[in-house]
Parts: sequence; C-alpha cells; structure tokens
Amino acid sequence: MFDFDMLGLSPALNKALAKAGLTQPTPIQNQAIPLALEGHDILGLAQTGTGKTLAFGLPLMEQLLNDPAKAPAKTVKALVLAPTRELVNQIADNLNMLAQHTSIHVRTVVGGQSINRQIAVLNRGTDILVATPGRLIDLMDRGAVDLSKTRHLVLDEADQMLDMGFIHALRKIAPKLGTPRQTMLFSATMPKQMEELSQAYLNNPRRVQVSPPGKAADKVTQSVHFLGRDDKPKLLREILSRDLNALTLVFARTKWGAEKLMKSLVRDGYNAASIHGNKSQNQRDRAIKGFRDGTITVLVATDVAARGIDIPGVAYVINYDLPDTPDNYVHRIGRTARAGREGEAIAFCTVDEAEQLRDIQKVMKLEIPVASGTPFLPSEAPKKPGGNRRRGGRGGAGNGGNGGGNRRGRSGSNGGGNGGGRPRTERSKADGGQSERPQSDRPANSKSRRPRRRKPAPARD
Repeated sequence: MFDFDMLGLSPALNKALAKAGLTQPTPIQNQAIPLALEGHDILGLAQTGTGKTLAFGLPLMEQLLNDPAKAPAKTVKALVLAPTRELVNQIADNLNMLAQHTSIHVRTVVGGQSINRQIAVLNRGTDILVATPGRLIDLMDRGAVDLSKTRHLVLDEADQMLDMGFIHALRKIAPKLGTPRQTMLFSATMPKQMEELSQAYLNNPRRVQVSPPGKAADKVTQSVHFLGRDDKPKLLREILSRDLNALTLVFARTKWGAEKLMKSLVRDGYNAASIHGNKSQNQRDRAIKGFRDGTITVLVATDVAARGIDIPGVAYVINYDLPDTPDNYVHRIGRTARAGREGEAIAFCTVDEAEQLRDIQKVMKLEIPVASGTPFLPSEAPKKPGGNRRRGGRGGAGNGGNGGGNRRGRSGSNGGGNGGGRPRTERSKADGGQSERPQSDRPANSKSRRPRRRKPAPARD
C-alpha cells in the first residue's frame, strides 16, 4: 500500500488530491494506478463505489501532463466511454477535480443536449472527452470529431454497455482510434461477453481485481421481504417512515412504474422525485442535485440511474421491483455503502419475482436474509406464457423484435413484425425490457414514426 504522494505525480495532481482530502488509495487504485502509469492495458474488476474513476483518471492525467502539446482542432487525446448521461457527468466531475490546477480540458458529449454547441466545443480540440457512445457516433458521422490521434481509451461500466447493446457502437468507434494506444476497461461484474471484449480490444492486459465479480460491497446489509404485489406500497411507506431524513433510492422496473410510484409518494407527503429515460437531461440533473443536497430524500429510479449516482450519503436502496438481470441488482445496491460507509439494501419479492431472486442469489453466491414473509417454492411461481403469438396488430416481441413481419402485421419467424401495428421501439434490458433505450444513446435527430392509418375494409354481405 502506498500514499498518493509516493507515486511521483505532478505537483498539480498532488495539490488537487490534497485539496480533496485524498491521501490513501482504495484497493483498486492501489493495484491499477502503478500498472497504468507504466502504460499497461488494464482490466479492472471492482465493486461499485470503490474509486474506479480515480484508478484510471490519475494515470490518464499524469500521462497527458507529460504530453503538453495542444490538441489540434476536432482531435481528442483521450476518450472515456460510459453508458449513461449521469455516469458521464460523474466521471467528468472527478476528472475536473484532478485537472483544476492544470491546463487539461475535460469535455463531455451526451444525448439530449445541443449537438451544434457540442460541435463548436469539439472544434477547439480536446484533451479528455467523456461521452456516451450514441452521441459520439452522431458527431463522428457529422465529421465533428477526429479520433485518429486518440492514444488512450477507457471503457467504464463496460458490462452495462454490453447489456444496453453498445457493443455495436464500440465496433464502429474502435477502428477510428489511433494506434498504438492504452486501453483500460473497468467493470463491477464479469459476464462471459466481457472476456471476449477484453480479448478483442485490450493488448496483453494486466488484470486487477479486489473482489469476486458479482459480489456486493462488504458494508451493505441485505434483506428481502416476501409479500404480495398489493402489499408493496404499504411496506415501502413503513420503511420510509422509519427515518424521513435518510436518503433512500427506490428502484422500479419500468419508466411508467417509477413515475407512478413517485407521484403517489409525493401525494402522501414524501419529498420524492424520479429519474428515468423519459426525463429530460435538465429534469434528471435537478433530481440528482436535490437528492445530493437533501432537499429530495426519496429518489425513484429505473436501472438507467443505477450506475450514474455517486452520492456517499445514500442510506437505503430499496428494490421495489427486482431486476430481470441479476448483475443489475449488484449495481443497484452498490449505490449505498460508498466510500467506506455503511448502507442497507432491501428487496421486495412477489411470487412472480421468485425466479429473479433465485438468479440474483446464484450470481452473488449467497442467500439474502429474510426480513419478513415466507420464501416462495419453485412450484408456486407462475409458468411463463407460451404458445403461438397472436397474429396481426402489434406483432410479437420475439427474439428482439427484428423479425420480418409484413405490412399486414403478421409476425415473422422471429416474432417481430414492424408493420401494421405500433412502430418498434428500441428496448433496453436495463429498464427490464419494458422501456425504451436510455436517451443517452439515442441519435439526436431520431424521430418517432407514426403508424400509418389504414382505411377500414368495405363491409361484406
């Protein structure tokens, strides 16, 4: 274990660390920073809230300080990709803290903001660009950014980018980057696809790991309540009423469900707000700011926010709805017990969520302690609907909704007709498969296409 001042960092970085009161590195920083300073590619695995941003941010800053030449117009020296707007802003805030006594410029590009303003900013040249992949590709397509001189690439929360389908974006971005380059990939979980990703984009990486993938932070106390769906609202209010001043993050599966739950809490007198993919960037920023400063004590969110909230004071995480993807549970409860603090994670489980709970416990290799109710037996879980999909109208979701339905609305072999019914929307696993992809990855010029109205068929005798 070393102190930051033992690394031989530039005086400007040491000054920024001292001003922030940072002297001792976290375990992931202790392992990753020396290797990254030597120029190695890094595959970093650590729980959320353990300081991964500084683990790649400090060596990135130090290497850029050793290359003080100004970035030419439209070029980028270092690129950091993150899956959501909230995470982009969080990373940029941490990097700007390190850069405050340097001439390094950190810029961000995300969806939901003026692309023309972003084009003008990028035209000046950028030292570190933090971006969501979707908006970055929009800018690349317009010739607004040149990545040929980019010598550093960071993929943060890479497993979520895989879940949200960003692997296709990465395949488009990576060939445009300069070579040779240093690549650092950080994640809290290690699905099989992550191994394939690291083999494809990292060169002889050094693997640093401070806990088994899928394991929650040590200071998170977990519990689960088994109950009926109609009992969820009452239990939630009982828990919230125990400490009305505690910062509590409540996770719902869908955007519609999160908004409905938030409004019901507000009607009952709770200081609540919501954050999900249907909210504008300004609305999301205001909600997070209010949650951070305590004027909002209950934040209802979908998984789009699970990795973009870095607020050490979160005391409780309540899984009002269990996620369909087990790894998302790990990221959700990682919003509490951050920076060495303690926290509590409470899960609600109905009979139709029993399978999700079993999957979560399998990934985490533990049984979550029961706080109330009786665990459901496998025989009690409702069977998944099967049989033939309904013909006509909307078509089936099938295998991703990309099947070849014809104009009359018949679903194709993959069950995903695009014609005749509602227009297909891009679905996100992060919102439980029931909501559109977070706006951070939506092209700025995309528009919804209204379904074409068909004239009624003439009556027949």
